[in-house]
Amino acid sequence: MSAPPEPQVLRHPLVRLARVAVRHPVVVPVGAVVIAVLIGAVIIAAAGLDPLTAYAAVLSGAFDPDTLDYTVSVWAFICGMALVAAIPLRMGEFNLGGNGQLVLGGLAAAVVAGQSGLPPLLAVPVAILAAAVLAGAFGAISAPLATRFGIPIIISTLLLSPVAVAVVSYLLRFQIGEKGAAVAQTDRFPESARMWALGDLSYTNVGLIIVILLMVAYWLVDSRTAVGFELRVVGANRRFGAYGGVRVGRLALGAMAASGAVAGIVGAIITLSAPYRLTDGALLSPGYTFAGLAAALLAGGRPALIPVTAVLFTVLQVGGAAMERSADVPRQLSDVLQGVVIVVLALRTVVDNRRSGEKGAR
Repeated sequence: MSAPPEPQVLRHPLVRLARVAVRHPVVVPVGAVVIAVLIGAVIIAAAGLDPLTAYAAVLSGAFDPDTLDYTVSVWAFICGMALVAAIPLRMGEFNLGGNGQLVLGGLAAAVVAGQSGLPPLLAVPVAILAAAVLAGAFGAISAPLATRFGIPIIISTLLLSPVAVAVVSYLLRFQIGEKGAAVAQTDRFPESARMWALGDLSYTNVGLIIVILLMVAYWLVDSRTAVGFELRVVGANRRFGAYGGVRVGRLALGAMAASGAVAGIVGAIITLSAPYRLTDGALLSPGYTFAGLAAALLAGGRPALIPVTAVLFTVLQVGGAAMERSADVPRQLSDVLQGVVIVVLALRTVVDNRRSGEKGAR
């Protein structure tokens, strides 16, 4: 039985152009941002405040020349944590354990930096390497849990992360913390074990270059190697990838190990930067993991888009404080906007999965 003819109005060139435009990959991310901004404006207006004034304060606070150094450093950390989410996302998996991997990286870097006695040229690289190994190994645990025991990666990473955070907190409070300090923290690292500075900048240091190199490496692997192709194939259709000879279990192991290693490197960079010590909760309170996840989802895991989407969440995070000072709007609004973006993108994923399932059933 042939399909019914398409109505005349749907065959109009403008209508067809609109239908093609709606299916463009950029439409959904941009639409998610627009919806988040509109919802934020409604919330601000309901509180009796001016949305334009609030958003202007966000932009001015983020791009103020006096705070631009801090803004760039935050952008680097969000880009790093966006890579943590984007690497497994490319194969259709979600790493929600960035917090645990982040603090384990900070712990490894703190132990090496505070107790190794290495020469200046080796202390920082060895600390970063130790952070990548420990956090990468911890992230890789989720892959065999999924392939051998059927525990989804999204579940195992979510449940294992608080365990890592609790272990690091315990060690800081009772084992490696500074004696007699009011806050659970390590001693300040020696000069030889501090992240190298970039000129006279106070916040931005060589960690920015490391994160940029990580993003370049991810782009090269994604677009120029067989591993990147396998990640994209499995992300598009896992069964087809397995049928085509892709070893999905091994690929997941590598993706989760790389994702955890990047989180560990970010944790090491933050820990080795000012104030040059590991403090309980300091790596988690800025919310880099959540912002990085939102940036990765908005970019769809695409390497070229992550630096762009990270700018949006950097502006929200840094400008939120200025918005609170200038427009009396709580900085928690930035968290609301990030959450709305994630919800819209998640709903789109659910709709796409249902549509693909219906087509498969036919």
